[in-house]
Amino acid sequence: MKQKINIFWFRRDLRLEDNCGLFHALNSDKKVLPIFIFDEDILHKLPCDDARVSFIHQELKNINLQLNKTGSSLAVFHGKPADIFKSLLTNYSIDTVITNHDYEPYAIKRDLEIKELLASKEIDFKTYKDQVIFERNEVVKQDGGPYKVYTPYSRKWLEAFHEKGISFYPSEEKLESFVKDDNHPFLSLSDIGFTVSSIKVASYTVSTELIDQYEETRNFPAKDATSKLGTHLRFGTVSVRKMVKKASKSNNITFFKELIWREFFMQILWHFPHTPNKAFKSKYDRIQWRNNEDEFKAWCKGETGYPLVDAGMRELNETGFMHNRVRMLVGSFLCKHLLIDWRWGEAYFAEKLHDYEMSSNVGNWQWVAGSGVDASPYFRIFNPTTQIKKFDKDLKYIKKWVPEFQELTYSKEIVEHKFARERCLKVYKEAVS
Repeated sequence: MKQKINIFWFRRDLRLEDNCGLFHALNSDKKVLPIFIFDEDILHKLPCDDARVSFIHQELKNINLQLNKTGSSLAVFHGKPADIFKSLLTNYSIDTVITNHDYEPYAIKRDLEIKELLASKEIDFKTYKDQVIFERNEVVKQDGGPYKVYTPYSRKWLEAFHEKGISFYPSEEKLESFVKDDNHPFLSLSDIGFTVSSIKVASYTVSTELIDQYEETRNFPAKDATSKLGTHLRFGTVSVRKMVKKASKSNNITFFKELIWREFFMQILWHFPHTPNKAFKSKYDRIQWRNNEDEFKAWCKGETGYPLVDAGMRELNETGFMHNRVRMLVGSFLCKHLLIDWRWGEAYFAEKLHDYEMSSNVGNWQWVAGSGVDASPYFRIFNPTTQIKKFDKDLKYIKKWVPEFQELTYSKEIVEHKFARERCLKVYKEAVS
């Protein structure tokens, strides 16, 4: 009879240290088979040189190398998760499958399917909280309803944080509990139909200095003063608990608040799963978007004739990253100057941004469109020219990404600001009043 094992399923937690689900798996009385599944339902939508897939594959290689030192290895599969688990059920005698929570609508549906499949074979499916400090209903109003405004949410979040503190899960101390076997499949990128991307995911910097100076430096795109942490939180290559602990030690709370914003948007997506497709404030779905495809293409390419908007889009296209301040401007420009549906912009960011996280992306796009929780009011329309004076007055960022902006060859303004502003106010007012 086969020896019973547990399976740990890596997903958005690509690290061996301080991994909550992995910690619980390794502290059980069974040996643990670690697996990762390249989900074909997700991959088939991506270009074959997607930088995020290259990044994930490299992180899996790093994990595998660490496991090899203990005589074990990581099993990497490609296919539909339910099909992979069906084949695992025929090859192993499984007691429990353990993983960490995922909160996005597709993931919730997928996990329910896997749970039902395993239950039909009398196998437990256990999941743990790992990618956030507080989730779901842990920070809610007195009446149990979700917060829809950031400030009171953050206040309650901080109260809970100071009351409960943070627990860490030293999973890295129990690596000898993995199944000893080096015959597991470890698929190459080409095995799953991908090639190594020429764009690399930026490494992150969370120094004490960056955190302390974040308030003064974060709004200026020419300064390299953002952490680039988003992608690493998205894929769990870094522990959110360690980052929050470090941020909480600073007297400057601005960086810490950014981590709370991430959890605010996650609980919004959890409580309001319709928001990726529909406006949070339903009356905003009545807006008569122009959705001019040529203008959308010009925005995507960074050819709108507005240098700060164009610089942001070109930075995104070339690096997979865009400075946070500029994200607000390009988003507002698309929705309000061009009257193009925020969902078009959200989908483009989903395709291009390395740090794409559905909850934050949808939350921020609905914020600039005026349709979301705690949103920018519809009559607040960023002036893309005065934004340069505020945030790039020496034109360093613009010169880097739009070197031709003072030449005759540079694109003419796609729309005149004053005209666009008045048109936007009229269209929005008709829809929402």
